[in-house]
Amino acid sequence: MHRITNTGRVNLGHLFWLRSLAIIGQLMTIAFVQTFIGVQLPLPAMLLVIALEVIFNGLTWWRVSQQRPESNMELFGQIWVDLGALSALLFLSGGTTNPFVSLYLPSLAIAAAVLPWHLMAWLAAFAVACYAVLGFDSVPLNLDNPANLFDYYRAGMWVNFMVSVGLIAWFVARMSGALRLRDAALGDAQQRLLHDERAVALGVQAATVAHEIGTPLSTIAMLSEELRDAARSDKGLAPYTADLELLEQQMALCTSALARLRSRASTSASRQPVGEWLESFGEQWRLRHPHVKFERLGMPPAEVSLDDTVAVSQILTILLDNAARASRDHVTLSCSLAARGDQIVFEVCDAGSGIPAALRGSLGAMPVESTQGGHGVGLYLAFAAAARLKGSIELTDVSAIKPRGTRAVLKLPLAARKFFGSGRHGAEPSNTEKQV
Repeated sequence: MHRITNTGRVNLGHLFWLRSLAIIGQLMTIAFVQTFIGVQLPLPAMLLVIALEVIFNGLTWWRVSQQRPESNMELFGQIWVDLGALSALLFLSGGTTNPFVSLYLPSLAIAAAVLPWHLMAWLAAFAVACYAVLGFDSVPLNLDNPANLFDYYRAGMWVNFMVSVGLIAWFVARMSGALRLRDAALGDAQQRLLHDERAVALGVQAATVAHEIGTPLSTIAMLSEELRDAARSDKGLAPYTADLELLEQQMALCTSALARLRSRASTSASRQPVGEWLESFGEQWRLRHPHVKFERLGMPPAEVSLDDTVAVSQILTILLDNAARASRDHVTLSCSLAARGDQIVFEVCDAGSGIPAALRGSLGAMPVESTQGGHGVGLYLAFAAAARLKGSIELTDVSAIKPRGTRAVLKLPLAARKFFGSGRHGAEPSNTEKQV
């Protein structure tokens, strides 16, 4: 989107450089015809016009350095000044008999590329009016040798043609490139909007399902508690006491998950050091999958904090759950900094059968049926949440030699922030801490 809002500013910068080249060309042309061709021009008046152009171009450069976007009326005024200056110079140098009179066309081509049609029509009408006036009245050219006028005219037409072609080709090509970038940015924005709409729709469905299963979960929790109380007096239920305790733990996890879902919309994201958060997150995930051999590798980076631990927890939970479905024998989670230190990297690996080749291109882009019976909704939401955090998820095989197991890599950007000590409120800040 940034390229779209700055398109007008790019146009104004182009006009500044084109006017600079025009001023240089005007001075060189005046010097050349005065020295080598013997044309007697009204130099004071022409140099005054060029001096006014220089002043206006200086103001344009100052305007280009500003951060405010330009309007169409501002671009209209810029091109109108160029047409007026060209008309004044042509009036002082032969009018329509000047071979450079067709330089109106490049200016109008530029106007057609950057302005709406109604403003372009006003400029075209102004150029036609100036041309008509020049046809009736102008300062005639005063040549030392009028017999060579036709040869001079042909040479001037050739130079004028080359200049016009160069200006039109350069500016229109640059503008076409800017328009292509804008169209590409619009296409990307539309794709992101479509992706976000799908994610929001799935999120609404998830919230609806969570609301619907609240009552059945409460019923199951009540029955589990009654069975556990009965197991204290009924010897037939005593062997199932451990299973009932595990069931209650799982119910507590479900209840806490629903509570987090309800509070997500009303509470702000919590910021935590990654080491402290990852420890508690790993323990909670172990409780959800007690039969999975889960291992945390390495030590998380120090002095790094997560701004949105809830979102990161949701992404990692989905990746770990998929890994647990693929293989209960070995699921690992590691956290480290990227080589350049500008990203934090979470890596989830399993020892399953790997990603089928038919699913590689669609995983994360849309919900798909998986080989473990899932529908790919969780992974789709994980990719959407990672993109919202300006991160990415990569899915590869653990081993390139013998494709087996899946490696899911979550990369999130880091931004340097100031850290305030735990003492009084006005503690001296330090620039050492980073956060996602």
